[in-house]
Amino acid sequence: MNPYDKPVLLDTVDGRTKLAGSNKMELLLFSLGTSEIFGINVFKVREVSPTPPITLTPNMPYGVEGVISLRGSIIPVISLGKFIKLDSAAEGIGETMIVTEFSRHTQGFLVKEVDRIIRVDWERVKPPENMLAGQDGMITAITELDDGRLVSILDVERILVEVLGEKILPTLPQVDTSRELTVFFADDSSVARKEIVSVLDKLGMKYAQANDGLEAWERLKAMAARAGEERQELKKTIQLILVDAEMPEMDGYVLTRNIKADSRFAGIPVVMHSSLSSEANRTMGQRVGVDAYVAKFDPAVLAETLLALLKR
Repeated sequence: MNPYDKPVLLDTVDGRTKLAGSNKMELLLFSLGTSEIFGINVFKVREVSPTPPITLTPNMPYGVEGVISLRGSIIPVISLGKFIKLDSAAEGIGETMIVTEFSRHTQGFLVKEVDRIIRVDWERVKPPENMLAGQDGMITAITELDDGRLVSILDVERILVEVLGEKILPTLPQVDTSRELTVFFADDSSVARKEIVSVLDKLGMKYAQANDGLEAWERLKAMAARAGEERQELKKTIQLILVDAEMPEMDGYVLTRNIKADSRFAGIPVVMHSSLSSEANRTMGQRVGVDAYVAKFDPAVLAETLLALLKR
């Protein structure tokens, strides 16, 4: 039997949906032919298999090896080592392919080998220091194994945007300028923050932001305290909160649960904006009380969702 007909399918995600609100996630660990350990959120992984024959295609971005047919769909295959410019990866493509699905796209990532799945607390996932955020900023977070070794979590959202190109923002309606509207958003991805700011600017909205969940919660609590001192409702200061699902130190599920449990935030809708676009992740968002769930990266849908909630 052809070995490529026998991918290693990940376990059902039903049990993993229980992670919502626990501030934990599961990482699939892999290597790219160096001593470094890399990780990707298991929710973004469909399967793992030996690297199949790849069809070369012209005019592809550097690091894209070509395409394959996967159960009737044509998907791009990306050499992660080449894409993040690891010198040792230039000698050949990876021996193993991780098929991923996020932001409503499916693609194969070539790696040297896959290690195992681990469960980590988001509190132990930290933003990278400047010196560790190399590979042209492709590292979005760092965590530490029990034996002291570091795991670099790749910004696969940025990789996908660079492969596919950024979407051009459509013409968006201006909001009612008689109301001053402010959105607070939290996202650790620089690509996602750029898109959110572009949408809010086009809508004529003001905004405040944070780069991770814990920073967001501390800032939101400070804003709530200030509103209390001034004897004002917080919803007059911010009208909507937009959160990513995956963030260092505190994920979007715990952040949302904290917001919904605090009466000072009553009347302020929370939108989860995530590349984890499966129904399981939407269910996780609903479980902690989000008012809407929007998949990255679709600026038109994001704008429509924000406008609909702000008109209520």
